[in-house]
Amino acid sequence: MGKRTDFYKLDQEFTEEERRLRDTVRSFVEKEYLPDIAGHFEAGTFPLAIVPQLGKLGLLGLKYEGYGCAGGSNVDYGLVCQELEWGDSGLRSFMSVQTSLVMHPLITFGSEEQKEKYLPELATGRLIGCFGLTEPDHGSDPSGMTTRAVRDGDSYVLRGAKMWITNGSIADLAIVWAKLDGEVAGFIVEKGRPGFSAPETKRKLSLRASVTSELVFDDVRVPAAQRLPDANGLAAPLSCLNEARYGIAWGAIGAAMACYESALDYARERTQFGRPIAGFQLSQEKLVWMLSEITKAQLLALRLGRLKDAGDARHWHVSLAKLNNVGAALEIARLARSLHGASGITLEYPPLRHAANLESVATYEGTHEIHTLIVGREITGLSAFR
Repeated sequence: MGKRTDFYKLDQEFTEEERRLRDTVRSFVEKEYLPDIAGHFEAGTFPLAIVPQLGKLGLLGLKYEGYGCAGGSNVDYGLVCQELEWGDSGLRSFMSVQTSLVMHPLITFGSEEQKEKYLPELATGRLIGCFGLTEPDHGSDPSGMTTRAVRDGDSYVLRGAKMWITNGSIADLAIVWAKLDGEVAGFIVEKGRPGFSAPETKRKLSLRASVTSELVFDDVRVPAAQRLPDANGLAAPLSCLNEARYGIAWGAIGAAMACYESALDYARERTQFGRPIAGFQLSQEKLVWMLSEITKAQLLALRLGRLKDAGDARHWHVSLAKLNNVGAALEIARLARSLHGASGITLEYPPLRHAANLESVATYEGTHEIHTLIVGREITGLSAFR
């Protein structure tokens, strides 16, 4: 099992249980996922066979207690995200959606009947979920959503569309957000309901080893019992996004480490002008910058995780970590590719694959600009959104 970057000996700050979980996931990714990821990225396919294995390891719904969930801490969850994204952002994205965007709203806003019906199946991976909030014309401003729900007897009728939905076409159920009498409400829409379709998004240049889809609701009738009873208002889906953003802040570190470690190994082995390119000043400057940014991101994520486990983290803390860590990871991926030279444009090495993925990671669950304004609003007391 490979050793990860740990320049400041942060390994000492984790408990034995946290290290054991991290190492288990690290070994799993290296043995079961990494050998095939380049092929899946090239083909534009997601390895569905990996899903039951994630469930068997207890990684789906890791943060939650009961209903078949493993009951881990937020730091546990962060370390899992880091190791999964060391493999590929598509793998971490699958787990993030299943855990933070599907199981979290069920845990937080669902009825007891809904929890008992869906959560154990989601935890094992026997059911796959997706999260429908973003619309074709309403990305950063979900308050403008046009998807509507209308009460009709003992059911609701949904009409509208969602866009850029991870897991959409492979999902057995969707957590869908729609306006009901002018207020945002949440619904559980099962696959196969008349009028519900999920066409897959093709020709992607990023997150190619992940399923992305549209969700279309053409007068889809949903039983009243499938409405999330405690989800009232836009704050409900935004709280789900905050959970996903937390995992992204950790996951980006994994992608950054994969790129840095590959670049370091390559620079030590690649000889030009009679010596390894790692011995040239310009190469060392790049490597040191990458290491510095990874170390800062690791410290930021760990502190955020401890705050979150103590109940002291706020959404602006998460926003700062998301924008910092993803931004650093994207630049690290680009620098790492440059150290690989022409070889870096191939799938033999991971930096350009990670760089392509991180372009999406920098956009979804709130763009760099949106998170900048969230933090800006907190420190100034003034909103720049409107």
